[in-house]
Amino acid sequence: QVQLVESGGGLVQAGGSLRLSCAASGNIFELNLMAWYRQAPGKQRELVADITREGSTNYADSVQGRFTISRDNAKNTVYLQMNSLKPEDTAVYYCNAVASTYSNWSLMNYWGQGTQVTVSS
Repeated sequence: QVQLVESGGGLVQAGGSLRLSCAASGNIFELNLMAWYRQAPGKQRELVADITREGSTNYADSVQGRFTISRDNAKNTVYLQMNSLKPEDTAVYYCNAVASTYSNWSLMNYWGQGTQVTVSS
């Protein structure tokens, strides 16, 4: 099993910044694609950004130029630097990872418990 633990959420004013972290732990053999998703009240969960093990990134149009995803493979950690935050960025942010373990070499999808980000106007 792989556990994902997010941290760094909170309340910030519009225009401010936050940095989310997500640390993966467990019986990890390979940590492949890692991503951040978010879900606002009454809306579907959506992809914010993802990053391959090699560092290739992909962003939702709504956050392009404001958010930066990065990862530290040695620490099995992915980050999301969020700048110029807007009230519409308010959501629960979830860490996602595609990974295999020593007990199951098949790539599987794992989710963190989520961290609340609230941007006040």
